[in-house]
Amino acid sequence: MGEFHFSTELWLPRPRAEVFPFFSEARNLERITPPWLRFEVLTPDPIPMREGALIDYRITVRGIPIRWRTEIAEWDPPRRFVDVQLRGPYTLWHHTHTFEERDGGTMCGDVVRYRPRGGAIVNWLFVRRDVERIFRFRQEELRGIFGVGGAAPSWGVFAQPSDSEMACGGGAAAAKSAMSERT
Repeated sequence: MGEFHFSTELWLPRPRAEVFPFFSEARNLERITPPWLRFEVLTPDPIPMREGALIDYRITVRGIPIRWRTEIAEWDPPRRFVDVQLRGPYTLWHHTHTFEERDGGTMCGDVVRYRPRGGAIVNWLFVRRDVERIFRFRQEELRGIFGVGGAAPSWGVFAQPSDSEMACGGGAAAAKSAMSERT
């Protein structure tokens, strides 16, 4: 079953010292997730963010309620963190969040490796568009929260890297440079 990649960047006109704490608060994910997912953090407060932290959520995907559990697999404040799905709608969800000081603000990067149940056909029919919509919504919300006006984001890109790119560790670079899904 194929693995797919999605990547996107959004520049925010705030210092990393202000942006990273927003992302390190798990409940803020409710603010930047589309309402059609009926997303809810189930883990009781406080949720200490650290490597190994487990966070439980409930979402609704196409009318079906699903519980989702993630683990914070890497925690390197204020530069990056990685969350991986342990239980949920995907057979693989590996999401790397990066925060780089750039041009007087913060470049927020997202690289997601994922494998939907049902494989390439389900990805093509449903999942890819849903992921695009989720990240588009997220970027609009973040623009409002951090006071960004009118600037277009560096938008998401999907890719399925070749076996040789993955073996060489080039998957993330391939995802950033590819303009369409490859088979």
